[in-house]
Amino acid sequence: MKSPIIEIVVGSGAERTTYSAHEAVLVKCPAFATEVEQFAPGGPRQIIMSDVDADAMGSAIEYLYTGEYFPKKTSSGRDAPLEKDPRQPAPDNDGLGLLVHARIYTLADRLQLPSLKSLAHSKIHRTASTAKGELAYARYVYKESNPEDNTIRKPVAAFWATRSFSLRHEAEPEFRAMCLEFPQFSYDVLQLVLDNQEKGKGRGGDGESSHRGPAVVPGSSRKRARVSQV
Repeated sequence: MKSPIIEIVVGSGAERTTYSAHEAVLVKCPAFATEVEQFAPGGPRQIIMSDVDADAMGSAIEYLYTGEYFPKKTSSGRDAPLEKDPRQPAPDNDGLGLLVHARIYTLADRLQLPSLKSLAHSKIHRTASTAKGELAYARYVYKESNPEDNTIRKPVAAFWATRSFSLRHEAEPEFRAMCLEFPQFSYDVLQLVLDNQEKGKGRGGDGESSHRGPAVVPGSSRKRARVSQV
């Protein structure tokens, strides 16, 4: 490819990483295109994003070149599983598998790449985790995502609204810490629980069915329950 090379520097200190990519590929991304337009003639062709995760940036660049990133879907089927990712332990109590895609999702939002956001979001729902791993993921989402982004936040709240009665016992200290650290998470979960109880009573039930909960909260953008390793 005959195109100038641009360096993208991410991270800081020991985590500082430099990627080299073709300008013609990078300018497919609106945020990178804006940076390139501001390069001074004869000056360094370098984009510095010291607060970005190195692996997430590597995946974003891979996506710009190929339209995918690792771990890829194993087929074109709607519910196709992902390739095995050696970075994800089993059981994944730290939510590492979920965080891979969550970091790509938030970076894609910053880079103005909605198609990459959509891809990362679809992979979140194909990634297994444990109760503790789910809480690590929830903490990242409520800390790093846009408060108005219901696409990623609502499924997190829905997951815990329908499963907290059982899963919180698998991670009681972590669940309590999450609720105290992020009151919005507590409110979102409680609101969905109460909504379910009201709907149960409206159908002539006693509201107890909401404790078991459907696999997915009605109206949630999650199409199916994420696999749990618990």
